[in-house]
Amino acid sequence: MTDSEDRRGGDGSPWLTIDVDLGERGYPVRIGAGIRHTLPEVIAAIGARRVAVVSARPAEWTPDPGVDALRVEARDGERGKSLAWVEELCGRFAEFGLTRSDAVVSCGGGTTTDAVGLAAALYHRGVPVVHLPTSLLAQVDASVGGKTAVNLPQGKNLVGAYWQPRAVLCDTDYLTTLPERERVNGYGEIARCHFIGAGDLRGLSTARQIAASVARKAQIVSLDERDTGLRHLLNYGHTLGHALERATDFALRHGEAVAVGTVFAGRLAGALGRIGPERVAEHLDVVRHYGLPTGLPAGVTTGELVSLARLDKKATDGLTFVLDGPDGAELVAGVPEETVSAVLDAMPRQSRAGASAR
Repeated sequence: MTDSEDRRGGDGSPWLTIDVDLGERGYPVRIGAGIRHTLPEVIAAIGARRVAVVSARPAEWTPDPGVDALRVEARDGERGKSLAWVEELCGRFAEFGLTRSDAVVSCGGGTTTDAVGLAAALYHRGVPVVHLPTSLLAQVDASVGGKTAVNLPQGKNLVGAYWQPRAVLCDTDYLTTLPERERVNGYGEIARCHFIGAGDLRGLSTARQIAASVARKAQIVSLDERDTGLRHLLNYGHTLGHALERATDFALRHGEAVAVGTVFAGRLAGALGRIGPERVAEHLDVVRHYGLPTGLPAGVTTGELVSLARLDKKATDGLTFVLDGPDGAELVAGVPEETVSAVLDAMPRQSRAGASAR
């Protein structure tokens, strides 16, 4: 991680840069207040003469790319992450005359970076894309790493491609505009980073928490870009998290669901004898620190969650979870269904999606 001491945001803090080391596909992730205004520099470096900007934010929060631009209103939210939306985006790019030497810009939350990233990967078999993630969740995780995907009725993120961006601009000014629940939602990914090698981030500023989370993800992605081994660690808490999103029809938001999934992962690892009671309790303590929910939503059954967990992309050998252990987190396949069910049955329930159960 580097501090750009000569470049500071409106709050006087230095901008931070994390480099995702993927050789010729590598790119910088820049973090700081006001960093969205460097978009014209990024577009000029790409050499694009035209840009399609797909934004979930109002015009005053969507930076001018400095070249001829098509502006498309995004469909931010899980229900908008569909192949139909990707097809519509590609059609808009074609009508605008976008070529392979031009670029696409996403400006929005994680669902926007996912869908726009996939459209950029498919249009003309790939055009440059730059992400301006505007939610904490997207800045910490979704915009970095090159995974793009949309949902099917059968499951989340089942259709996608790997397409690395040219740059990611994480402007912390965007976070000041978020509703409180959406801001806290982003800490779900930061909480899970505690258990995959990022260390304890609880005492850091938000910008430093983002940078540390991105730095850990960049390390993992640089070693396993295509998710064949080590990159599974990034799915800590996600197997149950994705099941909870589906079971609540996305009333439970992604970060909230991952937070509950992280507490569950600690309990399951304890039930399997992989970690001791203190480490199990640490999962709960970390998630609680960030003000996130820790219990299962009322009305969601154990059987439903187990069935949905079987649809997870990692589940090639029975129920599969990323779990803590004596040597750190790792992918564990073939977890007995009766153990998973027993741990789920023992978890507390919360009164509504997003409410805290302690």
